[in-house]
Amino acid sequence: MVTFGGTGVMLLGIGVAGVLCALLGLALARPLGWVSGFAIVGFVWSVVVIALVTLVPTSPDTGFVPAETRMTSCSWDIGGPAPDGFWILQSGQRTLNTVLFVPAGALLVLAVARWRTGWLLAPAGLLGLAAYSAMIEITQLELARIDRACDVTDVIDNTTGAVFGAVLGLVAVVVLRPWRHRQAKLRKR
Repeated sequence: MVTFGGTGVMLLGIGVAGVLCALLGLALARPLGWVSGFAIVGFVWSVVVIALVTLVPTSPDTGFVPAETRMTSCSWDIGGPAPDGFWILQSGQRTLNTVLFVPAGALLVLAVARWRTGWLLAPAGLLGLAAYSAMIEITQLELARIDRACDVTDVIDNTTGAVFGAVLGLVAVVVLRPWRHRQAKLRKR
């Protein structure tokens, strides 16, 4: 049996993805400005972090879950009993699910704010984040080996976090004004 998982694997994946995204951010900073460049790669990194935290087994010795004992459908017990959070956030699983999507929502808005189509891209991106959450839950249902549970409450909490993050992103847009950073460089030349 192949063992894979645990917080060490999650942290290693998060670190490697962070380094790669930082390098890409440096490359994008010149043509787009530092705010947009790092907002775009920050969004990509946050989506990767979400995948690692939700799809890597919590323990490397999870083992095999026989098909006849795995769940056959998602839990529709909205707001029902949720387990305690693990070491990252001790306040509970629902809080963790919400907080996990806040950076993605904020960085999404900040990443698309420099373009005039941002007012269309941001809501479409939020719908995409909600669909991403649903895909994660379906994956958790289908891949019983990762010992995760599919729960509709998670999709609601994730989407709530993304919307809250988008509101924070709007505040960051007003403060950072990403459309001005590259233009200022061009005027100096």
